[in-house]
Amino acid sequence: MRMMASRGVTPRLGMAGLGLLTLLAGCERAPAPPEPIRPVRVISATPQVFESRSSYTGEVRARYETNLAFRIGGKIVARYVEVGSEVKKGTLLARLDPADTRLAIENARSQLNAAQANFNQAKIELDRYKRLFESKVVSQAELDRRQNTYNTAEAQFDSARSQLRVAQNQGAYTELQADADGVITSISAEAGQVIAAGQTVMKLARSEEKEVVFDVAENRLDELRNATAIAISLWAQPDRNYTGVVREIAPGADPVTRTYAVKVTVQNPPEAMRLGMTASVAIIRRSDASVIPLPLPSLYQQGDKPAVWVFSPRENGQGVVELRPVQVAAYTEHALLIAGGLKAGEKVVTAGVHKLIPGQTVRLLPEAKGGTQSFMSAEDKS
Repeated sequence: MRMMASRGVTPRLGMAGLGLLTLLAGCERAPAPPEPIRPVRVISATPQVFESRSSYTGEVRARYETNLAFRIGGKIVARYVEVGSEVKKGTLLARLDPADTRLAIENARSQLNAAQANFNQAKIELDRYKRLFESKVVSQAELDRRQNTYNTAEAQFDSARSQLRVAQNQGAYTELQADADGVITSISAEAGQVIAAGQTVMKLARSEEKEVVFDVAENRLDELRNATAIAISLWAQPDRNYTGVVREIAPGADPVTRTYAVKVTVQNPPEAMRLGMTASVAIIRRSDASVIPLPLPSLYQQGDKPAVWVFSPRENGQGVVELRPVQVAAYTEHALLIAGGLKAGEKVVTAGVHKLIPGQTVRLLPEAKGGTQSFMSAEDKS
C-alpha cells in the first residue's frame, strides 16, 4: 500500500514542477527590437574657386572739392553761376569792384616812370664821368659816387617795375575763375557783399575723378582689405558695372554710428555718373586656389580641431560614417571653405552631425538640389 501511495504522489509532483517551469519561462523579457538606421543628408565634395560678395550702398562724390575765394578783399559786384552750374576751366565765376586796383595800377605805373627817369639820368651822368676820369679831369672818388648813384637808381627802377607787376596781378585777382572743370556745389557770398581775402565764396567739385562713399561695420573691414575686385553699379543704371579701387578707409569710427567711412575711386567714370547719385558697391573675394565649400552645419569639433563626417557607401543605400579632420581655409556668412582633408567626390554629412558616432550605419537621403550652389548663391548685404 505504501508503495502504491508513493507512486501516486510522484506523477502529481512532476506535473506541478513542469507548470512552474513554464510559468517562469513566460516571465523572461522579450529581446529589444533593433535600433532604426538613422537617415542622413550628404553633399558631394566639389573643389572650385570660391567667390563671395558683400554689397553696400553709397553716394557718388567728387574726390576733389575746392573752396574758391578771391585772393584780395573787396566788394562783389557780380556773380555769374548758381549752385549746380557745370563750369569749364577758366570760366568767370564772380567779380570784385576793380576801382581800387585800377588806381593802384596807375600809381605803380607812375612810380615806374619816375624811377626810369632817375635811372636814365644816373646812367648818363655815369657815362660822362667815366670819360672825364679817363681824361683825368675828375678823381676816382667822384667817379665812385656817380657809380653808387647809378646802382641806386637801377635798383629803384627794378623795384618799381616789380611793384607794377604786383598791382597788375592784383587787378587780375578781381576776377574769380574756375581752376578746373567741375560743378558748383555751394555758394556762400552774394553780389554786394564785402569779403576779405581768402574768404570762401563757393565750392567747386572737380569732375576729373569720382568716388563712392559708404560706411562699413568694424567686423567687415577685412573684407575690404582682402577684396580681389570691386564692382560699382548705379541705381539709375543697374545693368552696367564699373571697376572700383579702395582709396581710403577712415582711421577712426564715427562716434555716433560706430562705422568706418570708406572711399572707393571709380575707374573711368561715365558722364552719366553725376554727383549725389546712389550707387551699389559689391566687394568680391575669390580664393587663390580651389577649395571645397561646405554648409556651416557640416562642421564638427574634434577637440579643438575642425572635422566633418564622411559617408562611405555599402549597399541598399546604406553606409557608415567616419570622422575626418580637415583644414579650413576661411569661414564665410553661409559656408566654410575646406583647403585640405577631403577628396573630390566624397560625400559629407550636412545635418545632424552631433548625433553620429564613428562607424555608425546610416541611411542615405537624396542630396539637396543645386549642390554647393544652394547655400552659396545668397549675397551678404548691408
